[in-house]
Amino acid sequence: MSFSSQVVWITGASSGIGEHLAYAFANRGAKLILSSRNEQELQRVRQNCPATTEIMVLPMDVTDFASLPVLVQQALGRFGNIQVLINNAGISQRSAVKDTLFEVDKKIMEVNFLGTVALTKAVLPSMLGQKGGQIVVISSVMGKIGTPRRSAYAASKHALHGYFDSLRAEIHEQGVKVTLICPGYVHTNVTINALTADGSANKKMAEATRNGMDPGVFAEKALRAIAREKEEVLIGGKEILGVYIKRFFPRLFSRIARGLKVS
Repeated sequence: MSFSSQVVWITGASSGIGEHLAYAFANRGAKLILSSRNEQELQRVRQNCPATTEIMVLPMDVTDFASLPVLVQQALGRFGNIQVLINNAGISQRSAVKDTLFEVDKKIMEVNFLGTVALTKAVLPSMLGQKGGQIVVISSVMGKIGTPRRSAYAASKHALHGYFDSLRAEIHEQGVKVTLICPGYVHTNVTINALTADGSANKKMAEATRNGMDPGVFAEKALRAIAREKEEVLIGGKEILGVYIKRFFPRLFSRIARGLKVS
């Protein structure tokens, strides 16, 4: 599972899943482009990688759509190509539909869906030009199901599946691969940073997240899926069973979802 000398661009790299993906790729010889809005934390991640790793810290806001083509040209100017793009930037939600401001729904869609689309469209021409590359999208189990207080989050993740399944079919013959990774519960700050009804941060960690998979373990499993060029993979604990219950026993899943007390 070597990524030696491959250029890997990771968004949302300043914490959580993105941070640990950076360490996993660095340990396998990849060259890294690390992006998020928090340059200070990106520098911390950079310092925690092996000293021999070639790293470009490239701060970005995926919702600043006009800036993304410029940043892509900066990345290409440094490395010449990008083999793997990890679309990991995202934000979660903790609020009921009836209470949630439309601006919150809009922000979640802009970060999770439109930001991913915009960066992918900016990087894609270079991958098509080199006749190879891999676009990885960090979706969620919520990209396959819906539960209370996750409406916009689930919608944004569902949208990723429709979009990138279509893209995969379009570019298969040009040698560019698309991998969708659906995490279950991973022990990160995702629920702390999740948006509430008025757009403020949730500021507390859900118990399920606290008891979730170690992000380093998740990163290793994700790298195996990426190396194997899997089209889609679920990574998590027993919560991923919800996807199969929804698929084969939809009415049962609806009853389970109605009874969930989601924090």
